[in-house]
Amino acid sequence: MLPNNKAMKHQAWSTLAGATAINLTMGVNYSWSVIKKALVTDWHWTNVEASLPYTLYTAIYAFSMIFAGRAQDKLGPRRIAVTGCLVLSIGIIACVYSNTPLTLTVSYGIVVSIGYSMCYATTIPSSLKWFPPEKRGLITGIVVGATGMAAVYVSPLANWTLANYGIANTFAVLGIGIVTIIVISAQFLSNPPAGFRVKSSVHTAATEATVDRLSRDFDWHQMMQTGTFYKLWLSFFFASSAGLMIFGHLATIAKTQANYEFGFYLVSLLSLFNTGGRIISGICSDKFGHITTLKVVFFLQAVNLLLFFSYLTPLLLAIGTMVTGLCYGACFTIFPLVTSDFYGMKNLGVNYGLILTAWGCAGFLGPILAGWAVDTTGSYFLAYVISALLLFAALAIAFTTRPPAVIQ
Repeated sequence: MLPNNKAMKHQAWSTLAGATAINLTMGVNYSWSVIKKALVTDWHWTNVEASLPYTLYTAIYAFSMIFAGRAQDKLGPRRIAVTGCLVLSIGIIACVYSNTPLTLTVSYGIVVSIGYSMCYATTIPSSLKWFPPEKRGLITGIVVGATGMAAVYVSPLANWTLANYGIANTFAVLGIGIVTIIVISAQFLSNPPAGFRVKSSVHTAATEATVDRLSRDFDWHQMMQTGTFYKLWLSFFFASSAGLMIFGHLATIAKTQANYEFGFYLVSLLSLFNTGGRIISGICSDKFGHITTLKVVFFLQAVNLLLFFSYLTPLLLAIGTMVTGLCYGACFTIFPLVTSDFYGMKNLGVNYGLILTAWGCAGFLGPILAGWAVDTTGSYFLAYVISALLLFAALAIAFTTRPPAVIQ
């Protein structure tokens, strides 16, 4: 149950609202396939060149989360979110004046990613710390679901500004809105006071076991001494590479595979189901368990990727897009939940930051694999098959994943 103190209860909901609002701004990266298409058609970049900013963004963002999460754990979410917003604004200004693969890769792939990582690092830990274990799946789903929802409105907006004002002005328009919202929303974030612990309102053996695990706070050194950490990292790496591949190439896939010119609609659909997957998986995790939900997600995504090459009409592509969004989004709810469940809440910022580096590494594999496949073979078939095999490997790993033993 939530804390009885009225002021603290208000702070819990205010933190959740502020974290959700911050994540509602983070749709630019999930709309990259729309921007990528413009880079290829308007500026005549190759598919690989147009994928580089997105790919480096993913890697730098994920690895920056380690340091941003550590800073959040030590200094509090509000200070880190505001600092991150300042870095983000510098990166967006640089994007406006970037017109080569190198300059856009540096400004977007490095500076913007560092700023965004600092903002995002504050949202999940600060929200989860206020709520009881049996509600954390839903809370995480709401917070990270906002990230997916952002691309629902950003994709059409980006497509419209690209068509009417060009690539540089698209970054300017999106940047102004993003920075304004984050600065305001950051003022509502806070961590609970030292020693604060919310009691569970559900007293079952499973709940008590979860609470017992959550009371064991592993630091990052201890976490990395457990085999469970590496299993989680590998399964996240394999699973997220498939989603990142589709996110980064969907507009091009629609054109080359189904001769569909309005791929930005599919990007919005992908983002919508990405959001739904985050919320639905959070509810399922609370009800059926994190690892069980993860197994279902891996299996569905693997089968979907094996079939993706046969999606030759807009309708079939839409169905495949929906499944991709659901499964990809689920990972961003379940993995922080597993991290908090297995390794405790105290150091969740840095601990989940280390797990999230798997997503950053997947940013090299998924998008670049797809770009290489289409540039050399003329189709995405090989990329789909490899991604599906990696998902089956993630499924196998999930069957062996157990809570870690306490490090003495």
